[in-house]
Amino acid sequence: MGDRRVIHLVDDEESIRKAASFALKTAGYDVVTYASGVEFLKEAKSAAVGCVILDVRMPEMDGLEVQAAMAARGVNMPVIVLTGHGDVLVAVQAMKGGAVDFLEKPFEKAALLGAVSRAFARLDDVDLRTLETSEAGVRVAALTPREREVLEGLANGLPNKTIAYDLGCSSRTVEVHRASLMAKLEVRNLSEALRIAFAAGMGRKPK
Repeated sequence: MGDRRVIHLVDDEESIRKAASFALKTAGYDVVTYASGVEFLKEAKSAAVGCVILDVRMPEMDGLEVQAAMAARGVNMPVIVLTGHGDVLVAVQAMKGGAVDFLEKPFEKAALLGAVSRAFARLDDVDLRTLETSEAGVRVAALTPREREVLEGLANGLPNKTIAYDLGCSSRTVEVHRASLMAKLEVRNLSEALRIAFAAGMGRKPK
């Protein structure tokens, strides 16, 4: 049991805790659930090192506040953020705060296990960030200048309409560039595209 992987699942929705716990346990993980961020933070310092799956929208403390509190208390466990549909800006903020990945609800089991696998890879390999940065730079270099501008906008949490306004083009044109850059980056969703963008140093526009 000593080499079992521990996942700390923090979500105020009991249905999500049950469904995700079942999927993770059947995949061989040990799962500890918490109904709130406050409950998790009470145990975090003494909790077994593992991966944290953190819902964004919770009462008392939201996911971003919990993530910030983890950093302030030196709880250096990789975080996967759960968001509702359309919470792209929140997901961007979470990933800038160090989250490994984000998943939109409802999520598929394969996406959940993939994110968890990446989180534990980050935990295992201290050189992984360097490798990710190198690979991301190569992928982003293959994009056209306009595709890189669109990706930069996405990495700053901007919706298509705002990116279109900033670039002086139509939303449809942005959608075409977005589809093209995702194909070139060989990613299936926004989460994967943002992970590459952040690794390449994008999304750091000053406020």
